[in-house]
Amino acid sequence: GKQYRLTPGKTIMIEKLAGKKTGDAISFDKVLLLDDGKGVKVGAPYLEGVTVEAVIEGEGRSKKITIIQYKAKTRARRKQGHRQPFMKVQTRK
Repeated sequence: GKQYRLTPGKTIMIEKLAGKKTGDAISFDKVLLLDDGKGVKVGAPYLEGVTVEAVIEGEGRSKKITIIQYKAKTRARRKQGHRQPFMKVQTRK
């Protein structure tokens, strides 16, 4: 998995979630650390009863990368492109 540092109102790009579309509300329940200004709480491994609420703002695809495979001393060459889909998510609380 991936770890993100979030604050209320922050917009991040995450990997595309299957079955979700723009405008849907999502929540993340696997929170590792919480800093509320009064103190820091660290989970072991996750914090109980802490969730992050967010709304999907949009979808897109990242910049294209090109993969080239080449084998020496033969005429073997292969070119392939890839664009990773992502979702833009804004945290609420």
